[in-house]
Amino acid sequence: MNLPNKITIGRIILSILMIILLLIPWYDLNFDFPEYVINGEILSLKYVIAGIIFLVASLTDFIDGYLARSRNLVTDFGKVADAIADKILVNGLLIILAYDRMIPVIIPVVIITRDIIVDSCKMISGNKGKVVAASWLGKAKTMCMMIGLTLTLFNNIPFTFLNLPVDTFLLLIATILSVVSGCDYYYNSREFLFPKVDSK
Repeated sequence: MNLPNKITIGRIILSILMIILLLIPWYDLNFDFPEYVINGEILSLKYVIAGIIFLVASLTDFIDGYLARSRNLVTDFGKVADAIADKILVNGLLIILAYDRMIPVIIPVVIITRDIIVDSCKMISGNKGKVVAASWLGKAKTMCMMIGLTLTLFNNIPFTFLNLPVDTFLLLIATILSVVSGCDYYYNSREFLFPKVDSK
């Protein structure tokens, strides 16, 4: 197993640990994470730890991709594992935050629905030996999503002191870009999804 794939596996492990941390009913186990009050804003150590894990895992996403491309170490296993890691990390966190009422529930619904549609298009195109390149819209969506989720876990600090909901704003932008990039991907792959049949 090459280095990029090892980093990807590490991201999957970090993602699972983060989800376990957020899902365990600590209160029922008679354990409370310390909470810190910063300028009137409450910051739970549980979300701080989750935020650090998420931030590290997000950075590995860029690192393994860069190493795989720059060193020509792209493998089929790496492509599959990378997609799995991303889905566990982002979609898992979105569902948990929506359940905890920290973000609007419409965000994970739209993001996950879009992912299902785009992944289906990729599968059909891939079976025909065609690859549709990702657009800058998808990359912009990912950037807004990562920053927005990180800020959410850190209670939008420092922007909360300025009464600026930057975390929610970035997540909403990411949701919009998700829909737009999904439509763009569908448009660019439509010839593979609905091939023309020659009539003679």
